[in-house]
Parts: sequence; C-alpha cells; structure tokens
Amino acid sequence: MNHTGSLRWRIALLISAAIAISYFDRQTLPVAIKSIQLEIPISNTQFSQLQAAFLTAYALMYAGGGKLVDVLGTRMGFLLIMAWWSLACASHGLATGFGMLVLSRFLLGMGEGGGFPAATKAVAEWFPVGERSTAMGIINAGTSAGAVVAPPLIAITLATLNWRWVFFLSGAAGLAWAVWWLWDYFPPASQPRPQTGPGISWLGLFRFPQVWGLVCAKFLSDAAWYFYLFWLPKYLYDVRHFDTKQVGYFAWIPYAAAGVGSLLGGWFSSRLIQRGRSLDFSRKLALGVSAAVMPLIFFVTQSPVEIAIVLFSIAFAGQQSWSTLVMILPADIFPHRAVGSVAGLVGFGGAMGGVVFGLVVGYLLDHGFGYGLVFGIVSTLHVIAFCVILLSVRVVQPIEAGACKEI
Repeated sequence: MNHTGSLRWRIALLISAAIAISYFDRQTLPVAIKSIQLEIPISNTQFSQLQAAFLTAYALMYAGGGKLVDVLGTRMGFLLIMAWWSLACASHGLATGFGMLVLSRFLLGMGEGGGFPAATKAVAEWFPVGERSTAMGIINAGTSAGAVVAPPLIAITLATLNWRWVFFLSGAAGLAWAVWWLWDYFPPASQPRPQTGPGISWLGLFRFPQVWGLVCAKFLSDAAWYFYLFWLPKYLYDVRHFDTKQVGYFAWIPYAAAGVGSLLGGWFSSRLIQRGRSLDFSRKLALGVSAAVMPLIFFVTQSPVEIAIVLFSIAFAGQQSWSTLVMILPADIFPHRAVGSVAGLVGFGGAMGGVVFGLVVGYLLDHGFGYGLVFGIVSTLHVIAFCVILLSVRVVQPIEAGACKEI
C-alpha cells in the first residue's frame, strides 16, 4: 500500500474515533437516567422531550453543519463542531433541574449534528468510489464502538463517582480528540480550497428526486434507530427490570453487532463493485439485505431476555449496515461541492424522524400502550424506506454535470 493509501485509512480511523465519542455522549443520559432521576424527577414524556430537544437541534445543525463544512472546509468545520459538542456534553453535569437538562441536550444536538456531514465530505475528499462504502463502514463502526463502551464505563463511573462526572469525562474526551484532529488532519492536495463565493442552494438541491427520496428514507429508518439508541436502556430498566449493573453487562452487545453490520455492509457493497457489478446494483442489493432483517424486531416483546438481546443485535447490525450505505449515496450521486449539503439534508430528515417517533413513543407508553405496539411499528420502517429509495433513486450514478451546474 502506498503512502497516500495508508494515510487515507488512518484518516478513516481518526474520524471513526470522533463518531465513537459522539455516540458515547448520546448514551450518557439514557444509561445514567436512573441515577439522574434520584435528583431530578423525569417522566417518560419528559424523557422523550429531552430526546426531542437533542434531535431537533441535531436535525437543524445536520443541515446547517453540512453547509458549514462546505464553506469552512472539512478541517476547520469538524474542529468547530467537535469543540462545541464536547463543551455542551460537559454542561449536563451542571444541571440542577429538568430545564437545564433540556438546554444542555439542545446544545449537544447543535454540535453533534455536523459530525456525519463532515465525515461524508472527508470520505468524498480522500476515497475513490470503489473504497467509499468500506471507508464509511469503518467510520460508521465508530457509532458502535462508542455505544459498546458506554454502558460499562458509565456504570463504573456511577459506582465510583456520580452521574455528573459521566458528562464531565465524556466532554473532556471530545476536547482531546479536537486537539488530535487539528494536529493530524489536512485535506488532500488535489482538493480545491473551501469556496468563498455563493454557497450551495438548498432549494436547488430539492429539484432532484434523489434528495427527496434519501431524506424521506432516512426519516423512516432513523425513527427506528433513535428509538433503539435512546430507549433500549430504559426498556431494559422498565420492562426487563434490569439494574444499572445489568444494563452495563448486556446493553453493549447489540452495539457490538451494529459495528459488525457497519463493516459488513460497507465491505459487501465495495466487494461487489470490485467484482465488476454496477454501482447501482452494489448499493441497492446491500441496502435490500440490510432492510430485510429488520422485521425480526417485532418478536422482542414475546421472547425471553436472551433471545431479545439476539433480536436487538440483528436489528442493530441491519440498521448500521443500512446507515453506512445510505450516508455514502450523496457522495455517489452529487458533485463534491454539494456533498456536505446533501448529506446534511439527509441527516436532517433522519433526526426529524427520531424527534417525531420519540414523542409518539413517550405518549404511547404514558397512556397505557405497551412496547408491543411500538416494536410492531418499528419493524416496518426500514422496509418502507427501501421502497422509497427504489422509487426515487432509479439508478445510483453521478448526476450529469449539466444538471447540477445551477445548484
């Protein structure tokens, strides 16, 4: 492997570490919620409102962060994003009431919303088409790495210190990464400098059915993902009657499976391309396989806890394989200068799906509807999302230069 090839895979690992910190930060509240509730009473509806505060800001900044990265460039844009979210995470530890938690959650969402658009743009800068899904699989596996280590490390912190230190320590980890990024990341010499003229028009992007389709598909699939991410520890507490130690012992397993799914989904699609299959076939086959396993989550509430963990693991693997592939599609379809903006809009759709469905879940659970109905809904969302992609992205290929010159 030449120096450039080695360097770009090192960059993929660097970005994966940032995404790992992001998903660790997201797990701090769900895993520590029982300890927090000893000082700050929080109902199911309020818990869903905390997630809505995070996801609303996350959605807005996902779109805005993509544009920010297109303007500032990947290096400075990602640095600003990471510093913001790390300080916001640490601010949770200063909360004395529900309102302060809402504010901290909102600020955290503002920062983290720019992470994946920056990652997608870095992949577009450094990786050729045949390697992009593998690179995004490595980066997306960071979601699992962060979520795997979060339950046991948070449980240890709760046992030895208190819940406030969970947030202080995770914020410090993010600031340390920001220093590493500033020291180690530079865009390849072949890439143009960030634009200083007129930016990308979001209204112009919505002229393309591919954008609508990806945004709607992400809205559906991420409604399920954010339910898993934010409600799995609470489900284990409330329905399976786990204590903090048991959550720390079991809750990491589905996230480990998610990491495997990220790597396999990206590798499988790249392998198909390398074997001569078309980009369209390679992406859509991998997406279809990922969506096909998701309905198994319907059986969680009817299964003993060991089987339930297996079903969660299959769903998490399928979801993160799906996510890896969906988030690389903007780089496959759109010109480099628009990739960050398109990725931001797609992520905005996903986060809004999490907002809407999270509020629905909180309402249903507080009004006597059980988790059975919730899992029944979740089991259908990826299949519907795949159908949306088939209808809106007829062929996965770069759009013609003439069609995008007015963006």
